[in-house]
Amino acid sequence: MTATKADHLLPTVRKWLSAQRLDGNLRLPAERELAARFCVSRAELRKALAVLEKEGQIRRHVGRGTFIVPDAAQTSVGSEDIAARTSPLMAMQARRIIEPELCRLAALNATSAQVGEMRSLCAEMRKAPSWEAYAELDWRFHNVIAEATGNVLLAEIQALLNGVRRYVVWGTLVKRPVGPADDYHSFREHEAIVDAIAARDGAQAMRAMADHLGGTQAHMRGADRDADLLQTV
Repeated sequence: MTATKADHLLPTVRKWLSAQRLDGNLRLPAERELAARFCVSRAELRKALAVLEKEGQIRRHVGRGTFIVPDAAQTSVGSEDIAARTSPLMAMQARRIIEPELCRLAALNATSAQVGEMRSLCAEMRKAPSWEAYAELDWRFHNVIAEATGNVLLAEIQALLNGVRRYVVWGTLVKRPVGPADDYHSFREHEAIVDAIAARDGAQAMRAMADHLGGTQAHMRGADRDADLLQTV
């Protein structure tokens, strides 16, 4: 596979991020400034930033900007260690305890920009060309809900939970080129969650997330019959 400009850019940006951490500069400059700094287009820069976000090196906060994650390498190792000791059903148990409450708090605190991002992610998930693309959007969707609570600690807990969940569920699947079907149940379940958050109905937001996760867990119990069912996240 031919290396892209983003691939060549990544080592340079990682080194720059490390230097910024040491200096205590955790907020990234604007994309235009970063693109000029590294002599690349903004499109190539965004590709590199997407990889770094997936690695846990940076984190986006709607309305606030993009921030460098302190001690990102150490955090990543911790997530992998936890994931290695976690089963898919254990991850789901933790999600069912935490995520409905995050939705209740998001209904109280989400900004219009965050609700807009949730709706945009729902729309993008319906058009995802592959399961891998869908998984990336789904991961971001659940993290935005946590960020919308306005509670930094809860957002960090959800980021850890989400990372473990991706590893123990998505990471073990055979990646198929075709994405979810048009009637994939998570589409409407995600949209119901966003509708409740947008309506500032905390109780309904909790129920919508609980219904989503309950259905997911039911499908996961049958995963030994069809590995594709594990993709119901």
